[in-house]
Amino acid sequence: MFTLDWERLFIPQISIAEIVLRGTVMYLMLFVMLRFVLKRESGTVGITDLLLVVLLADAAQNGLAGEYHSITEGILLVATLIFWSYSLNWLGYHVPGLGRLVHPRSLILVKAGKILWTNMRRELITEDELKSKLREQNIENIDEVKEAYMEGDGQISVIKYKPDDETAPPQRRGA
Repeated sequence: MFTLDWERLFIPQISIAEIVLRGTVMYLMLFVMLRFVLKRESGTVGITDLLLVVLLADAAQNGLAGEYHSITEGILLVATLIFWSYSLNWLGYHVPGLGRLVHPRSLILVKAGKILWTNMRRELITEDELKSKLREQNIENIDEVKEAYMEGDGQISVIKYKPDDETAPPQRRGA
C-alpha cells in the first residue's frame, strides 16, 4: 500500500541555519570564482544570473529527488540562493564600490586600430580569438576598429571608424 511520511516530507532534518549557511557560502564562493576567473565564459548572461540558474537547478533537483530529507530544506536553499542573487544585484546598483565587483567594467582591447596586448593577456584572449569576434561583426581588418572592449559579461563590443572621422588613420579616412 502507498503511504506518505508527511513529517519526513515537510519537516527539515538539517538545521535551518546550516542550510542558509551552506547556500550562502556556496553562492558567494562561486560568485567570486566566476567574477575573477571565468568572465569571458559567462557569455551574454550576467555572472549572478548564470550562477543562480546553475545553483537553483542543483538545489531544486536535490529537493525533488529526495537528496534533502524534506521539501522544506530544498525550498529554503533555493530561497537563500535567490536572496543572495537579488541582494548582490541590489547592492551593486546602490553601492558604487560593490557595483564594480558585481558588474565589472569593460576593458579596452583595441584602440585606434592597435591591439593592447597587456589587456589581451590579462583576459587570456588570443589574437585569433579577437579577430574571430571582429569577423562576426563584419570587420576584416584591425585598422577599421576605433575601439574594441571586453564587456563585463564577456562579450566583445566594437566601435568602428566612420568614413569622415578625422582621428582615423589616413588609409581609413574617406573609405
